[in-house]
Amino acid sequence: MNEQRRHLLNVAAAGAAALLTNTNANAQSPAPARPRGQPGEFNFLTGEWRIHHRRLRAPNDWDVFEGEATCWHILGGVGSIEELRIPARDFAGMGLRLLDVETGVWSDFWVNARSGVLTTPGQTGSFAHGVGTFGADDMDGDQPIKVRGVWDNISPTTCRWRQAVSRDNGQTWEENWIMDWTRVA
Repeated sequence: MNEQRRHLLNVAAAGAAALLTNTNANAQSPAPARPRGQPGEFNFLTGEWRIHHRRLRAPNDWDVFEGEATCWHILGGVGSIEELRIPARDFAGMGLRLLDVETGVWSDFWVNARSGVLTTPGQTGSFAHGVGTFGADDMDGDQPIKVRGVWDNISPTTCRWRQAVSRDNGQTWEENWIMDWTRVA
């Protein structure tokens, strides 16, 4: 069973369980609590990486290219810095991830080396069961969208980051960038 199908079955089961235990069908259930972030959750990125990128240009048309990154953790694991390089495209950028220790929420920011500007507010999120899920509201021209970044397949030698966009307030998602990371050192 693939990961997406398993996730949908888990969501459906949780929804069914909530309906069975809800004595008032008209009552609104509170949103599930987000797991509290902990220092060190991004330490898995520390090191040197080679990255295989797939970026969606148009439906079923993927741009495939290679990149590399150097990552390190800072402030006792409260922060993580990623220097991303794509030499064949003369491109570089920096990921900055910071944990708000008081709220337990991670923020994931991006800086394009060409502009040197930190994107704010960044995507916020947390890790649960070895998967980091981060999201933000954004705009595509004049259309509001939701953006989601997911860190998964985390092991000592690999990890994956996937980005998806929703144009219908989170009802459906389209993956538009997948980065498969392989540790070099």
